[in-house]
Amino acid sequence: MSLPPEKASELKQIIHNHLLKIDIHGKIREVLAETVRDDKDSTHRSLSETDFLHALQRRGIIDDVMKDLHFTQETDTNAETGSPPKPATHFIDKDITQLKKTNIDPSRRYLYLQMLGGKAFLEHLQEPEPFPGQVCSTFTLYLHFRNQRFRSKPVPCACEPDLKEGFLLEIHKDGIGEGSKMADATAMLSMCDPVHFVLIKTDTSSETTLVSSYFLDWRTVLTSPTGKTCFAVELMGVGSECKVPAGVLTVSLELYPPLTETLSADIISTQQSLERQRTAEKERLFLVYAKQWWREFLEIRPSHQSKLVKIFAQDENGVNRPVCSNVRVLRAGRLLESPRQAARFVSLLAHEKAPVVGGGGKQEQWCTLMAFLCRGKGDCEDHATLLCSLLLGFGLDAYVCVGTKAKGATHAWVLTRGTDGSITFWESLTAHRYLHRAIDPDAPPLAPTPKPSSPYRTVGCVFNHQTFLANCQPSDAVELCVFDFQNQSRWKAMSEEALKSVCAPGSTTSLPPLPPLCAPSLDPAAASNHLELEMRYLVSEHRKDLDLATVWDDHLSYLLSSALSAYELERCTGVSCGNEEFQDAVRRAVPDGHTFKGFPIHFLHRNARRAFATCLRSPFCEEIVCCRGDHVRLAVRVRVFVYPENACAVWLMFACKYRSVL
Repeated sequence: MSLPPEKASELKQIIHNHLLKIDIHGKIREVLAETVRDDKDSTHRSLSETDFLHALQRRGIIDDVMKDLHFTQETDTNAETGSPPKPATHFIDKDITQLKKTNIDPSRRYLYLQMLGGKAFLEHLQEPEPFPGQVCSTFTLYLHFRNQRFRSKPVPCACEPDLKEGFLLEIHKDGIGEGSKMADATAMLSMCDPVHFVLIKTDTSSETTLVSSYFLDWRTVLTSPTGKTCFAVELMGVGSECKVPAGVLTVSLELYPPLTETLSADIISTQQSLERQRTAEKERLFLVYAKQWWREFLEIRPSHQSKLVKIFAQDENGVNRPVCSNVRVLRAGRLLESPRQAARFVSLLAHEKAPVVGGGGKQEQWCTLMAFLCRGKGDCEDHATLLCSLLLGFGLDAYVCVGTKAKGATHAWVLTRGTDGSITFWESLTAHRYLHRAIDPDAPPLAPTPKPSSPYRTVGCVFNHQTFLANCQPSDAVELCVFDFQNQSRWKAMSEEALKSVCAPGSTTSLPPLPPLCAPSLDPAAASNHLELEMRYLVSEHRKDLDLATVWDDHLSYLLSSALSAYELERCTGVSCGNEEFQDAVRRAVPDGHTFKGFPIHFLHRNARRAFATCLRSPFCEEIVCCRGDHVRLAVRVRVFVYPENACAVWLMFACKYRSVL
C-alpha cells in the first residue's frame, strides 16, 4: 500500500513524537549496556543486530511501543461537503455497513466461520482485472444460522474471488438450550441446523443473480482435538444447472471455547446417517399417502386430472418438497406494522421468472426464503408464499392459491378469510386487494351478471403451513367458486397429521430453516439525495446534447416531495390524502401566464441511468426533460422509501414551468 508524500511524513512525525514521549533512546541505551555486559561475561564473539533485537523483545520494549501506539481511521464526514471520504476500491458498495465490536458471553459457545477465498469459478475465467475505481460485477456471500444472518463485503467477480471474511455465529440463540449452560459436544451433536450459504452476483447495472445455495453441516468441527477444521466446499449451480459446479470456497470452522472432550468421526457420521434415514422414511410415507390421496381425488371426476393441484415443488437446488413447507408463520417484529404494509414490502421485491437456457416454456422454481430475500427478486410463487407467511404472522387466516390468470397463465396469489366469511384476494406482485364475490350459478338467466372482481380465472388448490385443499367443485372458475373449506363436497383436504410429519418446523432435517427479516441498512435521505443529484446530472447532460440550457428551480423541486409521499402512502394503505395541499402549493409557485407540467414514476431499483432511460421512453416525460420555451425552469425530486431487506420504493418526479406563448 503506497501513501502520498504528505501522509508519509505525517505518519513519521507521529511515530517520532511517540518514541520521544516514552524515552525510547534511554531504554535502548540501558538494554544495550546490559547486553554488552552479559556478552563479555559469556563469550568474546561480536554482538549482532539480531541479538540486540532479541534482547529488546525479552525486556518487552517492542511490545510496550506497539501497545501504546494507536492509529485511528477517520470516519467523520467532510465538514465542508457533508460527504464521507471516497473508498479506494474496485467497486462501489452503496450499502456500507459499519463493523461493530461484539461482546462475547463467556458462558456461551460460538462457532467462528472464516471464508479463506474462492477458486474455480470458471464462468469468470476470462474476467479482466478491474482498474482502481472501475465499477464491476461483484460477488456477495450471505449466511443464515439459527436465526442469525450475515453478509460479506462485495468482492469483484473473478475465477478466484477474494472472499475472505469471518463470521461469529452463536450456537445458543434466542434461549435455545438450558438457560446459560454452555453447549457441550453431545448437545451440539443433536443440533442439525445447517449454515445456509447464498452466493449472489450483482452486475454493473445492479441486477442480481443467484449463483449458488448451499447447506453446510458444521458438526465436523466437533471431531477436531484443536476445535478447528478447514476444508473446501464445492458450490453447485441453481435451477437447470444444479448438477454443475459453480465454484469452490475454502472454509475454516473454529469453536470458542474449544471442547474439552471431542467426538469421534464415527459418532458424527452415525448421527448424520440416522437423521437422513429418519427424514427419508417420513418423506417416503408422505409420498405413499399423497399418491393414494391423488387417486381418490381423480376418482371424484376424471376432469380433475387437468386441474392445477400442486402438491410438490422444486427449490433452487432441484430438491422436491411439499408446497406446504414453503409457508411458515413469519412475524416481522417491528419491521412491518400492518398486513397492508407487509403486502407493500413483498410487492417491492422484483418479479422475475426462473432463468432457463433455450426455449420450452417456464422453468418452475420455488426458491427457499433465504435465497429469495438475498436475491431481492423471484417468481410469483416466491412472493405468494412470503406474503402468506407474513399475513399468518399478523393473525390472518391466509392461504396460497394456485390457478390461472387471463390467457391461462399459471399464477399464485394469496387468499384471506374473514370471520364473517368474506374472501379477499391479495396480489403479491402489486399489493392490490380484491373482494371476492361469487356468482350464483342457480340465479335466473335474466339476472345481471356482475363483472369479474379479480384478474384470476381458475383455482386448482389452496394451502398454507398446515392445510392443503384441492378444489373438487364442478367448475374451477374463480367467479363460481365457493371458498367454504369445511365443505368436503367442494374441497378435498389432505390429512393435517400427514402434512405435519414433513412440513412442521423441525419435522425433517431436509427442511430449510426459516430466516428472520433484516432491518434496512440504507439511509433513505442519503439514498434520495444521491439519486436526485445523479438525475440532475443526467438531465443537464441530455439537454446539453440538444443545445438547451438547464436552469433548476430548487423551491419547485422541494414542493414535489409532498406528492411523492402521498403516492407511497396510497400504495401502502389504499387511502389517498394530501393532494389538495400539493396542488395549492404548485399554484402559488407557478406565476400567472406560466404552465406547469409534472411526471411521476415508480421504480424498484436505485440505478440512475436505468431509471432515466426508462423515463425517456415516455413521451410525457421526454416533453418535460426536453422542454423548450421562455423562462423554462426544471425541477426533479426523488424519494426513496426503505423497507426490510433494503427493498426500496423509489418515487421520481420530473416537472417544469415555462411562460405560455400563444
